[in-house]
Amino acid sequence: MGEYKWLTVVSPEEQDGIELLLEPTGFEPAQVYQKALYDAGIPAFSFAVNDIMEEEDRLTELGVAFTLPPTTMGDVTVAVIDDTCGNLLQLVQHTAIKFTELPDEPSYTN
Repeated sequence: MGEYKWLTVVSPEEQDGIELLLEPTGFEPAQVYQKALYDAGIPAFSFAVNDIMEEEDRLTELGVAFTLPPTTMGDVTVAVIDDTCGNLLQLVQHTAIKFTELPDEPSYTN
């Protein structure tokens, strides 16, 4: 394992669902890559949501800072968050697609 540790995050509502692995950036090339993405304004992650305005309200109440408020771009509305750890995170709402959960895998319907 070495001197570094990592963190795995899951939703409390779906603990057997999608896992997000957060790793340390002690490896210099990882730091350079992370900074280059951030400086270029490129989100490191993108998360699909059904109601981006609702998510903006909820996250703003929790103290999350948006670097780009919800903005419509063709068939999608996007918003970008600064995670305060050197990453930009993007929320995406597709106007023609609603995401649903199936027992074994995520899916979507038109």
